[in-house]
Amino acid sequence: MLFVRRECKTNCFAWAVVALCLIPSGMIAETAHVVSPSELLNQAARTSQLRQQNVETVRKFLSTATASEALAQAHLDAQRVKNAVAQLDDQELAQLATRADRAQRDFAAGYLTTRDIALIILGVALIILLIVVLR
Repeated sequence: MLFVRRECKTNCFAWAVVALCLIPSGMIAETAHVVSPSELLNQAARTSQLRQQNVETVRKFLSTATASEALAQAHLDAQRVKNAVAQLDDQELAQLATRADRAQRDFAAGYLTTRDIALIILGVALIILLIVVLR
């Protein structure tokens, strides 16, 4: 009786090994991902692109003649402020880019005076420098 059990176990084990060898390894290792690798790559590329656009928006805002004058009057190094933009995190950068874009549109539409835009520029520059220094 003991011999029959041992032989049965051996046969079952042998059949299990044969079955595992016959099943394609891709089917065993394959798992369903919630997000495909290509989607992750695309999302990373979009995030990187958006960040670069935000950096350019803020730097463009800080490169205007009004900004240069306002920063010079406040004794702030314009290049240092522009370089510090890249050190902001994505959320801070997005907020500043939105505000800079809105300020430029409002100034172009005549809603803001040169003095108003200069104050906004100084505020943006100080925010950038404070964030970078406090990190």
